Order: sequence, then C-alpha cells, then structure tokens
Amino acid sequence: MTDLYTLGEPLGVVSSGRVRHETEARLDVCGPEFTLAVALARLGHRAAYLGKVGGDELGARALTVLRGEGVDVADVRVAEGARTGLLLRESRVGREPRVTHYRAGSAGSLLSPGNVPIDRIARAKMLHVTGVTAALGRDALEAVRAAVSAARNAGIVISFAVEYVPELWPSVREAEEVLGELACESHLLFLRQDELDLVKPALTPEREVVVDRGAKGASVRADRMRYDVEGWQVPLVDASGAGEAFAAGYISAALDGLLPQERLRRGALLSAAAATGVSDWQGLPTRADL
Repeated sequence: MTDLYTLGEPLGVVSSGRVRHETEARLDVCGPEFTLAVALARLGHRAAYLGKVGGDELGARALTVLRGEGVDVADVRVAEGARTGLLLRESRVGREPRVTHYRAGSAGSLLSPGNVPIDRIARAKMLHVTGVTAALGRDALEAVRAAVSAARNAGIVISFAVEYVPELWPSVREAEEVLGELACESHLLFLRQDELDLVKPALTPEREVVVDRGAKGASVRADRMRYDVEGWQVPLVDASGAGEAFAAGYISAALDGLLPQERLRRGALLSAAAATGVSDWQGLPTRADL
C-alpha cells in the first residue's frame, strides 16, 4: 500500500543573484509536491508521484532524482514535444527571492483527468494536493478534482496545501473559489498566515488546520485544541522549500501515528533543514537523521 499519493509539476529552477549583473547560477529541480514526495521517501514512507515532464534534459533530471530517492514514478509521463517548466529565482538581500515563472504551456500543465489512476489513489493512505497544480490550467485543475474525488469515494485522508502563487491565477476571486473548494474537501489543511482569508469557509473546528509561519513557528488546531511550536533557530540560507518540507514532516509524523505536538515538531525540523540549504530538497533528513 502507498502511504501517500501526490500529483504536481516537476520544474527546473535556476537560482542566482540579480540576473542583469550575475555571472554564475545554480541549476536544480523542484516543485512543492516534488519536495514533499522526496522528503517522505527519505523518511521511509512509500510515496507515489503523478505528473508530466518534457522529453528534455530537465525532465530527465527530475525523473532521475525521484527514482533515485525511492519515489514511485510509475504514473509519471513524458510529454514529447512539450518542455519541462522552469523557475528563475533571484536572491535579494533582506527580502524574499524574486521568482519568475516560465511554465506557460509546459509539460506539467498538460496533466489531465485521464491521467489520474483512480484505483492507485484508492489504495493509498493519504492523498496530498496543492493550489499550485490547481492553478496551472483547466485540465490540471480537473485532474486535481478527479484525484480528490477518488480519495473521497475511497474514504482516504485528503491533505491540501493552499500554496497561493498570485502570478498563476487570473484573479484573486477565482483563486478564492478554487482554493476554498479544495480546502473544504480536505481533512488536513496547510496554509500560511497570509492565506487565511482565501479559505475562510474551510476553517471549521472539524478540520485539522495547520498554519505555518516559517521562522516564527507554526500552530495546529486539531480535536478542538490548539498546539504551537517555535520557529527556526538556524542560519537561514534559502527558505524557498521550507513550507513544503514542513508539510512533509507533519504528514510523516501523522502517518506514524504521532500526536499533534509531535507532528509540529517534525514539521519544524524538516522546515529548518530546508531553510539551511541552497536546495529545496537536497538537505532534507533521513529517518536516521531525525
């Protein structure tokens, strides 16, 4: 049985200083669900990933990483003639990195409901989806909805991370409608402090709601109780993958049957590990490291 099934868009990412002046850059692969799947596999969980990559070097690199980390990629497809999407991440002193998206018409955005394996999702313990994949286009959104429907019909736990990226949405109103819909379908909801207003209808006592505040800590409301954990006490290098790493740690502890406070602690550990490295996922711990 798969512990967690997820679907998303594998991306290349080029990280540098200000591009107009920089002469060096770093190439990696990333994606919120990508990072989460790798993190869970490193902790010994059986993670399966659904997505599309281009028949190019970036697509090959993404698949090589996932396979090498032990993630089940049986459902990943290579879209010949399409390119793997790319992010340009420019670091800025004292500010969040500037991220430019080169993913319009990318292979990952071609994910469709027909690619969703209903039977495979039904045999998983948990499904995890994000607002990023839902924002990639109509077909990708319908694929997310199909996966959520399959999980709901099978009675498995649905985890949803809001992951609001304004550049990917036509309007805030459309984002609110879609993100609110998916949040209401979830049993476990991850969001940042600034995303609370986007999913207000889902903030009910019956739902396990985890608010990640990064370096300021995190909290969860579960079983009508609130639990908190302190933020990082580590040197910050790049916090770009910290949110996905936090969700992975929390989910890992939930799969292990740990209590909410312990789930928060493991989430904070993985978040700190991600924030102290230049890669979203390369510095994440193994089970032995925990």
